[in-house]
Amino acid sequence: MVRLPRRSLAALILPVALAACGGATPERNLDTLDAELTDGNASGNTRDPAMMAALQDQIMVDPALAAQANTDAVRPPARPYSGALPADGIAASGKTASATTGAATSETLKSTPAAKGDCPSCAAARESLTLGALASRQKGGGPCAASLRYSTHWAQRLPRDLPLYPDARVTEAAGNDSGGCAIRAVSFASSAPLQKVLDYYYTRASNAGYSAEHQADGGEHVLGGTRKRDDGAFAVFLTSRGDGGTDVDIVANRGI
Repeated sequence: MVRLPRRSLAALILPVALAACGGATPERNLDTLDAELTDGNASGNTRDPAMMAALQDQIMVDPALAAQANTDAVRPPARPYSGALPADGIAASGKTASATTGAATSETLKSTPAAKGDCPSCAAARESLTLGALASRQKGGGPCAASLRYSTHWAQRLPRDLPLYPDARVTEAAGNDSGGCAIRAVSFASSAPLQKVLDYYYTRASNAGYSAEHQADGGEHVLGGTRKRDDGAFAVFLTSRGDGGTDVDIVANRGI
């Protein structure tokens, strides 16, 4: 057995150790990995615009909803989060509303005459799936009703003599003022009982010079009429709700 000198042995071991060190890759930390992910293709140093926009844009926060987050509470919140819809009776009052200002008045309501005969308009309301279809079946509807534009702002443009009921909660509205048309169609709910809403519109219509015919079929009621001086026409469709309130559709043509 041949023994090598210590100096020769060291000369053999040192290059092997250096080669092992030279081949090792430093372990990358999380910051480096994050940087590569946000840069997209690390080798090409390109960036994904969509990813960068998502990472760098400000977070949108609704202060009103953030106040309800209750993130630090041990127990769940004491009440459900608000849906931002007021209760039906939030605006209810014992008075009617002025046709021009909407302010409460002490106007006395007239009693609507009892319904007479059949109610073909009730069937028309049941068969109409949209406000436009309902309006097209009313006097003066025709082409004007076929071009209705839907927007809740039309609810504030009903004829002055036939305004929204004081506590109306509008669900849909449409209208058309183009090409000589002047038609409005509005759907709303009220917490008031059907008879009170019916009397309100009978009072408004009769005081404004409209004729007013009352038809009914079970729980469905229709009040409609015309006015000669401006060829105005209206129809109010009323249905009782299970909670004691009333669902209403009103169509008015001319008389704006």
